[in-house]
Amino acid sequence: MPRGLHRRYGLRHLHFITCSCYRRLPFLASARAKNVFVKILDETRDRYGFALAGYVVMPNHIHLLIGEPVKGTPSTVMQVLKQRVSRRLCRKPRKKLASHQLALPFPQRNDSLPQFWQPRFYDFNVWSQSKFVEKLHYMHMNPVKRKLVTHPKDWPWSSFSFYAKQESILIRMDSVH
Repeated sequence: MPRGLHRRYGLRHLHFITCSCYRRLPFLASARAKNVFVKILDETRDRYGFALAGYVVMPNHIHLLIGEPVKGTPSTVMQVLKQRVSRRLCRKPRKKLASHQLALPFPQRNDSLPQFWQPRFYDFNVWSQSKFVEKLHYMHMNPVKRKLVTHPKDWPWSSFSFYAKQESILIRMDSVH
């Protein structure tokens, strides 16, 4: 672990996690890429047994609000999640497909870039209800702040609809607070 970085696990706190794409490039810009991320997030949650209290998938980064996993740590979860997403989205296209059939899930991605994700992630322990609300609000307002939508309800790749009691949501959420 890098010097000065202290992760606090085992305290039964939620973890507000932020992870960016390499050099903040928009590798998650397409709907397909965001949907792949959400699908793999759900599979990873099932495998490691953590509560998912909130999320948002942005074109160049993600925010998660997760509980402590039954297996491993949040660091383990993030390692597996990042590896699986990058492997799926960076998969080489089959040569049998015609060039017009190839649609990369992200713009400007090429083989000269060494990685999909930044090596580390930001982890903030959420120890109170007020911090939970603050972090959830921050996540849900991110697409509005970045001018991708005018209201958080219009961004399907977030947990906003779960908290707004709307019907459509891409992934099962866990009530934790």
